[in-house]
Amino acid sequence: MALQHGNPADLLPVHWKSQITAWFAEDTPSFDYGGFVVGDSPRTATLYGKSPGILAGVPFFDEVFAQAGCIVQWHLKEGEFVDPGPSGKLAVATVSGPVRKLLLGERVALNTLSRCSGIATKSHATDVLIRKAGYTGILAGTRKTTPGFRLVEKYGMIIGGVDGHRHDLSSMTMLKDNHIWARGSITEAVRAAKTIGGFPLKVEVEVDSEKDADEAIEAGADIVMLDNFSGEGLKIAASSIKQRWAGKKQFLLECSGGLTSDNIKAYVNNDIDIISTSSIHQGVPHVDFSLKIDH
Repeated sequence: MALQHGNPADLLPVHWKSQITAWFAEDTPSFDYGGFVVGDSPRTATLYGKSPGILAGVPFFDEVFAQAGCIVQWHLKEGEFVDPGPSGKLAVATVSGPVRKLLLGERVALNTLSRCSGIATKSHATDVLIRKAGYTGILAGTRKTTPGFRLVEKYGMIIGGVDGHRHDLSSMTMLKDNHIWARGSITEAVRAAKTIGGFPLKVEVEVDSEKDADEAIEAGADIVMLDNFSGEGLKIAASSIKQRWAGKKQFLLECSGGLTSDNIKAYVNNDIDIISTSSIHQGVPHVDFSLKIDH
C-alpha cells in the first residue's frame, strides 16, 4: 500500500522531531549503562520484519537514529508490504553507526515502527473488507488516540489508506451529547459553533435519533453522526434522512459507535458518507520487527 502522490513524510509539521527527543529523554533519563558496556566502535545492524504487515513509520524510525548519530538504509519503501516468508524474517533496513548508539535507539525506534505499522495494516485490512462489501464512502479513524503519540497513530492510518478524521479539537467542531446538554439544545450549540468557528471550520453533531438529526441539519450542521444505531436501524434512518432533505440542505452522514471488523459489514450502507471507527488504531496487533547487530 502506498500513497499515490508525494512523500508521506512531507505531511509532518516542523516541530515533530522534538517528540523524538522527548522519547529519548524518557527512555534514558540519566546514564546509559549498557552503552558503556559496548562502547563506540562502528557497527551495522539489520532491521528484520518478522510478521506480515504494511511498513509504516519510516520518518520516525529515521529520526530516532539520526538523533543517535546513525544512518538508515531502507530495502523497502514506506507503505510496502512486509512478507517474512518461510524463513520467518525479512531484511527491511540496515542501520550503521556507533554500536552504543545503535542500541540506544533500538527500542524507541522499534516500538514506534511496530505500532505505526500495526495501525496501517489494520486500517488497510478494514478498508479492503468494506470495499468488498460494496461500500463507496469514506473510512475514517477517530480521535481516541494515545496522548503524546497521536501524530504516529494518525500517520499510520493515512499510510494504511484511510481518512484520519479530525486530528485534534481545533480541526473541526464536533458537538457530542455533553456539548448539547451543556448548551441546552442542538440548535443553540450549532449556532454558537458556527459563530465562533466561522466559515473555515465544519460543524459535526452527534445524534441518536432521526428527530435530532433533523434538528442538526436544520440548524446548519455540516456533518451528522448517527451514533450507536444497529446495522438495520442505521440503513432505515440514513435513507429516510437523505430522502427527506434531498435538494434542501447539503450535509454528510457519518456512522460510528462500536464498529469492528467483525460487525462492520452490517453497517455498510451508501447513504452513509463516512464510517468512523477506533478499531483500526486501538488495541491492534503490532507488526513484529527486530534489530540485530551484524556479526
